Amino acid sequence: MRQAILDLLGPVEDRVHTLTADNGKEFAHHEAIAQALSAGFCFAHPYASWERGLNENTNGLVRLYFPKDRDFSTITDEEVQMVMNRLNNRPRKCLCMKTPNQVFFGIKPPVALAS
Repeated sequence: MRQAILDLLGPVEDRVHTLTADNGKEFAHHEAIAQALSAGFCFAHPYASWERGLNENTNGLVRLYFPKDRDFSTITDEEVQMVMNRLNNRPRKCLCMKTPNQVFFGIKPPVALAS
């Protein structure tokens, strides 16, 4: 898990300020991750899903594409990339109708022209 997180977030580490995880053993190397990314690392309290609201919401959105009865071993890299693209370019009310990509990368949304 440590290497996967570093591989994915390394290219944008200047934009990573904190990471929040649950208390699973897969985050045993959290100190190394935090140090490598120069970021804070927080843990949610056990059984406190409201402390990870964005994560829980995103899980629900992902389930629209990959229902619980789907065998995850059949999901292709192309499908994962497609879902990531759709979710990261979907406007969110909590982001003032900007997309996560627009907020994360500081992209100004296009302005509608008056007719």
